[in-house]
Order: sequence, then structure tokens, then C-alpha cells
Amino acid sequence: MILLSRRMVLASAAALAACGQKPEPQAAPAPKTKAADPATLEGAVAGAWRLPADRARDPFRHPVESLRFWGLKPGATVVEFWPGAGWYTDILAPYLAATGGKLYAAQQQITDPADTATRTVFDAYARRFSGNPKLYGKIEFTSFGPTSGPVAPAGSADLVLFLRNLHNWMAAGIAEKAFRDAFLALKPGGVLGVEEHRANPGGVPDLLASNGYVEQAYAMKLAEEAGFRLAGESEINANPKDTKDHPFGVWTLPPVRRTSAFGQPADPGFDRAKYEAIGESDRMTLKFVKPA
Repeated sequence: MILLSRRMVLASAAALAACGQKPEPQAAPAPKTKAADPATLEGAVAGAWRLPADRARDPFRHPVESLRFWGLKPGATVVEFWPGAGWYTDILAPYLAATGGKLYAAQQQITDPADTATRTVFDAYARRFSGNPKLYGKIEFTSFGPTSGPVAPAGSADLVLFLRNLHNWMAAGIAEKAFRDAFLALKPGGVLGVEEHRANPGGVPDLLASNGYVEQAYAMKLAEEAGFRLAGESEINANPKDTKDHPFGVWTLPPVRRTSAFGQPADPGFDRAKYEAIGESDRMTLKFVKPA
């Protein structure tokens, strides 16, 4: 193979021009794709490691705007209550690992040895987020439930996150404990961020959140009773199209897309068009502070 220097290429082009011939155009080099930088929130959200189905939900969940509202900072210590399959962990863990922070994943406490469904979710989560320490860092696995201990060392956390789980804790009778455990884990001045399906105001609060929706005033009351001070409210995750009167509660909407009652087989004839047009639920986004 003969390698041509830049000078030889230019000389050849000049010779062709002298003969009245135009040189063949040179193809522009392909642009290099810059890998997302997990040390920024935008980079962590744009990361190619995230699942396509998770990325498709960004327009509904607004992760960059939400985390900014809650005040996530580089190097923070964060506790995520009940991370489930890890939708937010896939953003938080790389960002915290890249900036010298720490993530505690307080998974659902397994109180029944026969609860294989919860165990399956937890095991899949642990395998995924322990298998790539270069990207995710070292996540500390703790638990939260009726008889669980501290979710993190007392006074160690800068930010605690309740992400679409308050209705589950209300149904299980452990909502008050969730706020108490969060308060204990936070440093003075630390933040509790809450994202939750929002019920229409003014009705009688459903203390079991049977349709998945929670009154915002009730969420605030629980936080204040635990010692928190409200520091901000945001409409980042609001959806005015959500009528909140769906046949199978909030789970009728994406991403669950339920077509029948709990325990019943899916109904293939159920018309989903109306609910797909609504999108994901209307949600409150609240910021509480542990007084200094």
C-alpha cells in the first residue's frame, strides 16, 4: 500500500487543475460521536446505557428538571426509596459515581418468604447495578418496610427521594414510617423530594390511595408531621389531561396500561386509545427540607 503525504495530494490536485481537470472531491471525515458525560445531569439522562423503554418516558417524567428542582448536587449522598427496576437509579448512580457521591437503594423489605415477585425484582436490580461498578459505582443496598431499620446512617443524606411510591405505602400502612425514616437519614438542611400521582383536591382523602392517587394536601400533612418544612412546589410533572376517573385507577394509564381489575386476566378488547392520548398521570412534585 502506498501512503500519500498531504504535499503529494496537493501537488496531484494542482497538476490535474493545470490539465483542465478537477480533482475528485474528498469525503468529509465522519463526525465522532461524543459519549454522554454522566458527571452532568444532562449527560446522565442521555446515557446510552439507559433502556430504550425508560428513555421513552423522559417527556413524562422530566428527570433533569425534577432533579434540579430537588437540588441534586455533584458528590451528594442520596437515598432512593423503593427504586423498583431502577428507572431513576440508571440516572442517579452514574451521576453520583462520576462526581464522588453515594447512592443508598432502600429496596422493598421482603417480609414474606413466599413473596417471590418482590424477590425477583430485587435480585434483577442487584445484578444489574452491581455488575458494572465503573458506571454505577458501589450502591449500598438497604431496605424499607414495616419492620426495617435505618435506610442510611442517621444524618448522612443530602437528598432522599420518594418517587411514585407514597400510594403504595399508604395502602400498606407505612407512609408515616417512610417520612420518619427519611427525616432520620437526612442531614439538617437536607431535602426530601416527592413525586406522586395527584388526586383532585377537596374530596375526602382516601387514606389507602385505592386508585393510586394521593391528595397533595395530605402528602404535605404527612411530611410536616414528621418534622419537615415545605420548601417548594412545582408543576414540572403536571398533566392537565389526566381526568383521574379511570376504570382501573392510575394503572389504566401508561406505563402500566391495565385493562382489567387486579387479579383478573387482561382484556384484549379494552379500548386503550383514550388513555394513550392522556399519557402518564398528573403528578405533584414537592420539595421538603429538614430544618437545620
